[in-house]
Amino acid sequence: MERENMVKSVSRALDIINLVSLKKDGLGVTEISNQMDINKSSVYRILSTLVKYGYIDQDQETGRYKLGYRFLEISSKLLESIDLRSEARPYLQELEKETNEVIHLVVYDQGEVVYIEKLEGNETLRMHSKVGKRAPMHCTSVGKAILAHLPKNDVLDILERKGLPLHTEHTITDEEEFLQELHKIKQNGYALDLEENEYGIRCIAVPIFDHLGKVVAAVSISGPTIRMTDERIEQLKNSMIPIGHKISARLGYKK
Repeated sequence: MERENMVKSVSRALDIINLVSLKKDGLGVTEISNQMDINKSSVYRILSTLVKYGYIDQDQETGRYKLGYRFLEISSKLLESIDLRSEARPYLQELEKETNEVIHLVVYDQGEVVYIEKLEGNETLRMHSKVGKRAPMHCTSVGKAILAHLPKNDVLDILERKGLPLHTEHTITDEEEFLQELHKIKQNGYALDLEENEYGIRCIAVPIFDHLGKVVAAVSISGPTIRMTDERIEQLKNSMIPIGHKISARLGYKK
């Protein structure tokens, strides 16, 4: 019986926390009591305990209760502990299983992308990419997916430092055309590499955002032109965009 009551108390405390979190200006004891159908003395005891541990704060002027700063401490520790590779891996494996193509996960670093995960798929494909290797941003789908969501000043700085060197005859080397491409990518939610980095290889990528809403990574599917037709890319985007959203959500991103 004691254990049942203890669990019930925890349940009520969590319900109160959830209720208070929905109101920016906080709630009073009577409001909480009425909404939860619990007597005011019980509500007050629970609130007093939560205040003691920092999970709830009471406004000294209004007497209303709000979320406490303890939640910020806990959430910051959680966010610091999130590992991009481990959070993304189940979704990368899902893409690999669905497509049998090469799947890449990259992060943005100093004007370039760095491959941090590569799943080979079941189909044969020779690519220069490997975990730990750096690649340019302007001619890779992952790089363009990230660039499209960086502040414009950062993009211009990268273009000034790195330029738009030719990798294949399909590489976009005109700055104005490239900026228009980034605008289109941001609108569409995905980026393409149509043999712009390596001949015979086409890729589609989507950006990944962190809890601050900043673009930090991208995930892509790569395959030979014979398999990565326009029709297939159109189909793949319907899988890729939700995957990007799911991985971002695992990092704490809220659209």
